[in-house]
Amino acid sequence: MNGILAIDQGTTSSRAIIFSKSGKKLISSQLEFKQFFPKNGWVEHNPNEIWSTTIKVTKNVLLKSKKFKINIKALGITNQRETTVCWDKRTGEPVYNAIVWQDRRTENYCKKIKKKEKLIRKKTGLFLDPYFSATKIKWIIDNVPKAKKLFKKNELLFGTIDTFLIWKLTNGKIHATDATNASRTMLFNITSNKWDKDILKIFKLNEKILPTVKNSADDFGFTSEKIVGQKIKISAVLGDQQAAAIGQACFEKGSVKSTYGTGAFLLMNTGEKKIMSKNKLITTICYRINNKTTYALEGSIFIAGAGVQWLRDKIRLIDNAYETEKIAKSKKNSKGVYVVPAFTGLGAPYWNSKSRGLITGLTRDSDWRDLVRATIESVAYQTSDLFLSMRKDGLNPKSVKVDGGMVSNNWFVQFLSEILKIKITRSKINETTALGAAYMAGYQTGIYRSLSDIKQNWKKDRDFKPKFNKSYRNKLLQGWQQAIKKTLA
Repeated sequence: MNGILAIDQGTTSSRAIIFSKSGKKLISSQLEFKQFFPKNGWVEHNPNEIWSTTIKVTKNVLLKSKKFKINIKALGITNQRETTVCWDKRTGEPVYNAIVWQDRRTENYCKKIKKKEKLIRKKTGLFLDPYFSATKIKWIIDNVPKAKKLFKKNELLFGTIDTFLIWKLTNGKIHATDATNASRTMLFNITSNKWDKDILKIFKLNEKILPTVKNSADDFGFTSEKIVGQKIKISAVLGDQQAAAIGQACFEKGSVKSTYGTGAFLLMNTGEKKIMSKNKLITTICYRINNKTTYALEGSIFIAGAGVQWLRDKIRLIDNAYETEKIAKSKKNSKGVYVVPAFTGLGAPYWNSKSRGLITGLTRDSDWRDLVRATIESVAYQTSDLFLSMRKDGLNPKSVKVDGGMVSNNWFVQFLSEILKIKITRSKINETTALGAAYMAGYQTGIYRSLSDIKQNWKKDRDFKPKFNKSYRNKLLQGWQQAIKKTLA
């Protein structure tokens, strides 16, 4: 039997999954890794731990594949986007921890160069924000003496996580990324599909530290037998949200998916047209195949599943994420309690890096279950804010496909449908991010002849349709807007 291997390197864990041609999950392995919060608003990962967990899960599934006589035809990689790693070109050793996409340490620097935002937005489709990679690279070079020294000697390399993994998997032979990941660095011109010289000047960076940018389905070299144990063709690379769009078969212009993982990301395929939002959504690359770019409009929520993690690990109201459905169902409503999980600032459509989390509406009658339910509800309210921006931009999605860890909670998906006032479809396969990377790798190697071939694999789990009356929905959303105003204040 033939199989396609996908590496899904996420914000909290590294996974490897082997899929069949039909998209069925055959073998999987997953390992969590440590999160570091050195200062208020700082979020880091140890790149060596990201690598060690990735190689462990990869070897785990490859070992099992031999047992089941599965022939691995290709490898696709998908990754947490914007997270920044800089390493020594000669040794492959990182010079500093990976600065995670959620990190807000460069907010003051962003303010300093605010005058450049118009130019940056026009060329990259992004807002000037600590979220993206460019200011993180600059911070590492400016604050880590070894990085500065290597940069001056042209011996420093930068990569988002995909690039770092490709470098490691190929034993230092390939320094490359794809257009979707490049489009999240704030250094890539999404019209010319090249690193932008004007923006590099702003950040005092040079192209020598940057990876080669390829199509999403392309030749990224082979895994080193010495490192992986076998030679596998790396045939696709995509940022996690774009990979999820592929996994959800969002190939038509106007198709929408929303992924609920650590953060939540709403993405609409806009075809060959770049739509520049007037309502704080970002323009990005959805995928690039055969040198043809398909664009997307995206809204980014920084805290979704991370809010559930906070309930579990920090304030210890739950033992595991699965409990949240039962707890939410046990309450008729959250009694006017709202949680705004601005733990690392607010993403779209607010783009406020100074904001911090807020709980409002507490009374003597409030209990811990209200807090759990309100945290889950906050993800639906934040998604509603993104939909409102889309509608103001003249786009009116009639339905949305959802995926990610949070959507296994039926109560949450139904509440989301109520708040958005829209039909929501949950896909049969929840691992759409890894699946999207596998599909693209299969496309590149001829396992799938077209995107239509891939689309035929997509299967629905179930639909969720709204039932709330208008006045009740409006009352809930008004309460949320009041909570947001307090947070921004």
